[in-house]
Amino acid sequence: MFTHYSPWRVWKSFRLLLTVFMTVRRKERFLFMRPLSPAALKQTILDLGVCHIKMAQVLATRADFFTEDYLEELRTIHDEVEPMAQKDFQVMFQRAFGEAPPFAEFEETPLASASIGQVHKARLKDGTQVAVKIRRLGILQGVLADIRLVTFFLRMFQPFFSRYTKNSLEAVLKEFTSMIKKEVDMAIEADHLRKFRETYGHCDVRIPGFFPEYSSPDALVMTFEQGVRVDDKERLAALNIDFRDVMARLIDFYTEQMLIKGFFHADPHPGNVLVAEDGTLTILDFGMVKRLPASMRLAMIELVQAAHEQDFESFIGACKRMGVVAASAPESQMQELAERLFDIFGNESLNAASMQSLALDVLDSMKELPFKLPQDVVYVMRASALIEGLGTSFIENFNGVKDVLPVLKRNMYRALGAEAKLFPTLGGEIKALPLTVRRFKAVLTDLSDGTLRVRLSPETLELVSDGVLKRLKPLGLAALFILAAFFIQGYSFRGSGWIAAVLFAFGAIRLYLGVK
Repeated sequence: MFTHYSPWRVWKSFRLLLTVFMTVRRKERFLFMRPLSPAALKQTILDLGVCHIKMAQVLATRADFFTEDYLEELRTIHDEVEPMAQKDFQVMFQRAFGEAPPFAEFEETPLASASIGQVHKARLKDGTQVAVKIRRLGILQGVLADIRLVTFFLRMFQPFFSRYTKNSLEAVLKEFTSMIKKEVDMAIEADHLRKFRETYGHCDVRIPGFFPEYSSPDALVMTFEQGVRVDDKERLAALNIDFRDVMARLIDFYTEQMLIKGFFHADPHPGNVLVAEDGTLTILDFGMVKRLPASMRLAMIELVQAAHEQDFESFIGACKRMGVVAASAPESQMQELAERLFDIFGNESLNAASMQSLALDVLDSMKELPFKLPQDVVYVMRASALIEGLGTSFIENFNGVKDVLPVLKRNMYRALGAEAKLFPTLGGEIKALPLTVRRFKAVLTDLSDGTLRVRLSPETLELVSDGVLKRLKPLGLAALFILAAFFIQGYSFRGSGWIAAVLFAFGAIRLYLGVK
């Protein structure tokens, strides 16, 4: 236990979170210390291991937190570490499979080794070739200890953040904590595999099978899948695979996941996507899986459609419903932002790199707007970054929105639900009429009894709280001046009367201006 909280680890974790705090607040110094350089930050994360590596992969998507030099270093952090010591491996193998393991052959040298576990090639006694994922010894205890450290230091720095940034950081930590606890449990990953195979069995994508009778929280036994990494351009070309077809399948599948079913693979990177000789995609590693609520999916659909049609009002409305922009954001500035972004992404003479550079310049020029990134949106951005990154690397002037839109249009009714069609809608409304009448009667009863409750949307609550805080802030300052005046008046020293009078006058003026 002591090793998890050694002075070295506590200090490194403190320096890491202090650097996050200073880069978010754009501070050059705090507590007589400077932030770690991008290279030093990366090395600190690698030194701290599992939990911090996973957190860095989430932070690498947060352009609202970090400058580009930090993001470049964070994006190069890969979840690849040395294999377990042989002694640790033997302990975990024995724990997972007991005295009578089900394998005729088992390669002890791993095919891949990551921070949470490692994958081995094996053959079952019936001849079936399998991949065996075994988690590291003590990984759960280490992750929980790191989460406590990160939580402690973030709480220490939170009072210094703005409300929007604080909410975003809290969302990152809460979501990250939830996801990594699930990721270290192989039984949860097995359940994700089962659900994915049930949900997406109709798609032109291969998802590994698994063997529940041999799997446990310590190990996952899956079918062995072969293929070429989706970003291996030379090998794909050697197999005569058209990359445009690969991209079309990938876009189809992620559109199905994120906009239609709302159940998606949340750890997308090229190492987790293989391409078979016939062009079929295979998706690997289901430790991180997310569900998107229907309200978020509908807002995303509206956002994509508004971006294509350059509908400013719908675009801004969708951003607010997604929680990306605070409800209090000025409409005029948001419309200006939307117009400038639409001009950039609608310019077909620009390549992808130029588009991204110009868009970042626009966002930087309007950084005072109350933007925030809910964690659901961050996971969607990670998936979008995979598609955009592959597309811009292999296809000239690739534009993600333009390529997603035709897929979305083909599946619009499925994305919105069957009820989006006219006759099912009418039928559904007629069937629901008795329930609607009962609800209306219940509302009237509550109104007459004085027990009616009104539930406001998060956007409305945010707008109301912003207005209340804006009104209360000057009143609080006025009360502080007036209280200080009475406090000083209670002491008899030279000039106390004048000081009290000045403070009281300031407080009275502030109070008058606040209520005016």
